[in-house]
Amino acid sequence: MLTAGLVILCLKIAVGAVTALLLASLTALYFRRYRLHGRLNIAFFVLTVTALVVFEVIIRLINPDIFTAIKADPDLSTRLNIHLCFAVPSALVMPVMLFTGLKQRPALHVGLSYLFGVLWAGTFVTGIFFLRVP
Repeated sequence: MLTAGLVILCLKIAVGAVTALLLASLTALYFRRYRLHGRLNIAFFVLTVTALVVFEVIIRLINPDIFTAIKADPDLSTRLNIHLCFAVPSALVMPVMLFTGLKQRPALHVGLSYLFGVLWAGTFVTGIFFLRVP
């Protein structure tokens, strides 16, 4: 049975898994494997968006009691809102990053990468270390 704790735990695992994929992408970039870097970024994007959609569907449509349980816990609700302050902007920057990378606009792509790096670092830190499993 799905519970708020299980959803938060799965969220933490998903953040960790896609972050590992992002680190692999950065490693490919370091070694000038640009095509691999791009493919890993596309996989990162697809998996991140899929996780966002799945979590939203679960807590809003399949089992709305989970959302109610999260909102009923003021500490968890606050922590999740802080996590979302990083996760939502990073999710909005991701497609722009993909577009600028695929359309070979390196100056804009590199500039956005710094913004995305800060947002994703916040997403990772708040998602892994800040959220607690009730």
